[in-house]
Amino acid sequence: MPLQVTDAEWKILEVLWDRNPRTMAEITKALEPETGWTRHTVITLLKRMEEKGTVAVDETGPAKRYTPRVSRSEASTEQTRKFLSHVFRGNASLLVNQLVSDGELSENDVEELLNTLRRGAR
Repeated sequence: MPLQVTDAEWKILEVLWDRNPRTMAEITKALEPETGWTRHTVITLLKRMEEKGTVAVDETGPAKRYTPRVSRSEASTEQTRKFLSHVFRGNASLLVNQLVSDGELSENDVEELLNTLRRGAR
């Protein structure tokens, strides 16, 4: 089943990837300055994420503790594929062309990309 992660869920996963397990209160405290979310919002998102299987819940202590069930790499790969498919019809060169045309790539970025392509071509 494809991984479906909303922008809001991604924010929670970022907090959990940085350090886990975490309680709902710890997650809320970490996200509140950026998002303004209350504990109710975080609870709703965590319930949804548990149903989707993107977080695991440990209920053995005094407070539920949440852990990501997907790695950052796994989620990044899936989201990249989804974005590439949706926006660029699955064509990675169209994405790179767009970034170059928009001046989004620095000389260092271009050099890193070329090195990556050279390594992949071996």
